[in-house]
Amino acid sequence: MPPLGAARRPSPEALLEEANREHRGRLKIFLGAAPGVGKTYAMLQDAHARKRDGVDVVVGVVETHGRSETAALLDGLEVQPLRAQAYRERSFLEMDLDALLQRRPGLVLVDELAHTNVPGSRHLKRWQDVDELLEAGLDVYSTLNIQHLESLNDVVERIAGITVRETLPDSVLHKADDIELIDLPPQALIQRLNEGKVYVPEQAQRALHHFFSQGTLTALREMALRQAAERVDAQMMRYMRTHAIAGPWPTRERLLVGVGRGASALRLVRAAKRAAERRGAPWIALHVETPAEAGLSEEDKDGLSAALRLAEQLGGESAVVQGERVAEEILAVARERNVSQIIVGQSRRRPHRRVPRLPAELLRRGEGIDILVVAGEPRVEGRDRAWRLPRRREGWRGYAFAFLVVALITALGLVIDLWVPVPGLSMAYLAGVLLVAMRYRLGPSIFASLLGVVALDFCFTAPHFTLRIHDAHNIATVVFFLVLSILTSNIAARVRDQMDMTRTGNRRMTNLYDFNRRIAGAAGLDDVLWAVVHHVAATIGGQSLVLMPQGETLGVMAGYPPEDSLDEKSQAAARWAWEHGSPAGRGSATLPAADWLFLPMRTGRGLVGVLGVRLGEDEALISPEQSRLVGTLADQGAVAIERTTLAADIEKARVDAETERLRTALLSSLSHDLRTPLVSILGAASSLHAYEETLKPAQRLDLVQTIQEEAERLNRFVQNLLDMTRIGAGALTPKTDWVDLADVVGAATGRAKRMLRHRPLRLDLDPDLPLLALDPILLEQVFFNLIDNACKYSPDGSAVTIWARRRDRHVVIEVCDLGPGIPERDRERVFDMFYRVQAGDGQTAGTGLGLAICRGIIEAHGGTISAQSGINDAGTCIVITVPVGDAPDLPDQGEADAQDSGD
Repeated sequence: MPPLGAARRPSPEALLEEANREHRGRLKIFLGAAPGVGKTYAMLQDAHARKRDGVDVVVGVVETHGRSETAALLDGLEVQPLRAQAYRERSFLEMDLDALLQRRPGLVLVDELAHTNVPGSRHLKRWQDVDELLEAGLDVYSTLNIQHLESLNDVVERIAGITVRETLPDSVLHKADDIELIDLPPQALIQRLNEGKVYVPEQAQRALHHFFSQGTLTALREMALRQAAERVDAQMMRYMRTHAIAGPWPTRERLLVGVGRGASALRLVRAAKRAAERRGAPWIALHVETPAEAGLSEEDKDGLSAALRLAEQLGGESAVVQGERVAEEILAVARERNVSQIIVGQSRRRPHRRVPRLPAELLRRGEGIDILVVAGEPRVEGRDRAWRLPRRREGWRGYAFAFLVVALITALGLVIDLWVPVPGLSMAYLAGVLLVAMRYRLGPSIFASLLGVVALDFCFTAPHFTLRIHDAHNIATVVFFLVLSILTSNIAARVRDQMDMTRTGNRRMTNLYDFNRRIAGAAGLDDVLWAVVHHVAATIGGQSLVLMPQGETLGVMAGYPPEDSLDEKSQAAARWAWEHGSPAGRGSATLPAADWLFLPMRTGRGLVGVLGVRLGEDEALISPEQSRLVGTLADQGAVAIERTTLAADIEKARVDAETERLRTALLSSLSHDLRTPLVSILGAASSLHAYEETLKPAQRLDLVQTIQEEAERLNRFVQNLLDMTRIGAGALTPKTDWVDLADVVGAATGRAKRMLRHRPLRLDLDPDLPLLALDPILLEQVFFNLIDNACKYSPDGSAVTIWARRRDRHVVIEVCDLGPGIPERDRERVFDMFYRVQAGDGQTAGTGLGLAICRGIIEAHGGTISAQSGINDAGTCIVITVPVGDAPDLPDQGEADAQDSGD
């Protein structure tokens, strides 16, 4: 027989992955253990070689860090100019992604893959820029230090004592097409550091005492070598799957342990862990689920689940596959995963066998794979071997049913045989055997086969009513019927087992699917908890609840049916499950006297809560099958709870960031807008005090006016803060009255007389405007703020225009200036608190409160406000729309004169 896998086909997943890579560019990463090992230098050398081969090479970004030998390698390569990015009144240089996409070279050099881009860039991280280049079909060379991998962040912090802020996901390294390890012994790297080839002398001395110590560099070097080896191993396995190579290729140790039923499963897992640890190799715990798994006892099922969970807890990988032939399935997985050694338990062998059946089958078929057989425990009577298909004990009902079926067929045959001979009656018995096998499996079906042979021989074979057979033809018929009925019994019983296994699996998958659908649609924590307890209670047909930490205690967060409190024993079991991360309570090995069984709800970040379940008072303990299903639901519920917690954390972080931004903006505004007028006031007052006798009257008047103007400016700023506080607290309630818009505008321009002394004011108000139901004081503040804004952002001598017209049930008002205008991207944000449009000189004027206050006041009146470009795109127009109410009832002129005469 050819070895298993000789006629294998390429893996569809591997072929699909290769097809997806065809339209992408290729990524090569030069991986190093620490700065200074020569990653950039090696990348540039390789780029020169590619250029000599005719490849169009462009340098996207390369950091030389002042190293002359690295800078020299840039000569002869086309360098794409960097893009200037402004941030916090400073200019930074970043890689010009759009220019590279437009240029479309054959190869792009992008240094420091984990670099964080300046805020305002298209992507947050440089590796995302690289991913866009790859999606566009461009090949990329890049560099990376091992400490920047996200999965190693805490390890590096523990080893080196520093926290690496710039990290990237491990998937970026895993998706690389090629990895070149740039290795340098720690002594050589420290020598380069001392020679000033890594950092400047001051930084080099600090680095020697921290990151660049001998032990730290050795540990980082080991991690880099391991990552490179794992990546090469993954590439080899992908190649084997793509080209249908059965393997194994023993380039690296990888172990597989076959886990069956019985008490030896845990011993096998522990033995595999020890063997893998000695070799430093990854390992897999595999269970082959056969059609007869439905016949496993609950004890065996529970032991099997415990063994697979133990494998994951010990750092291995657990897997379950379905099949009928255990050895073939184990070898198939072993060749697919490039396993070098298979570990199985010693099953009970028959006297004529020198080697037990499963190990013998693996040795015969597993060419190139080492087979390790772990000695089993002393045999216990009545216990089958680990891999033997278990036989379910059939009750007396099955045998009674088989007897009735055979008796009924015999009776019908005898009745029919009185009138018409029945030569093919054996087919009727065969149909009866199938019927028994489909309903009661193997034992009763074999009993029906034997009983049918006896009935056929006794009643329908000459001589009748005797077990003797004279005709050789009849002997052959009976023998063939016996063989065929037994084979049919086995096939039918196996089909029934497969159907039961499929039905059980479908039921389990449907349950989990319904649960996932419920928790996926739950938005908040309360909804998730309610979905968890309701589904678990429906699954076990009892009660369930979820407990989560509330300060120093565990509190019931949700229960179905509602359960607000627990007795003392149950509370103790719940606390134990929370503190130790293990099941406790009824049916467990810890505190079994409690009425509830408590299961820890765990995610990768730790425990998030405890799930409690309780069956009805008249029911037995929760079955192992229910326990496994509830355990899975608890894990999925924990993930859902963590998802809502993460969403809340993200929202809290966003609010904190926004609060911090507002705080920073407020402090910046206070430091500028309070200090500037105070400095002017103090300067003018001190001049008056020090030079009172020498100052001329005009000079003293000028200083007094300065004090007054700056004091008014300071008062406006404080008033804006108070108004903004009222708007934010929802305490701004307009005191409306019927007012004439011209009067309000006139009052505002009067207050702004000093600001308008160097620029003309143009009023274009429709004289037929109706009276408006507005708060005149607040509306005056709006116009004053808009005029103040127009004067700040427009040059001296330019006009400020106030225009108003009626449009149906609204009055539209525009306040326009001839300044530089507001960019379109900022026209909505200018109404946010403390947001200021950056001026052309890089400076910003004002506090960023004026327009925010205007929006609050106008919206409180039921109107709208927006920023638009001016006429011919010159300047800015602030457009206000306020509703027109029903006209008030005013007395006509004759009634007014009559009232005046009466008075």
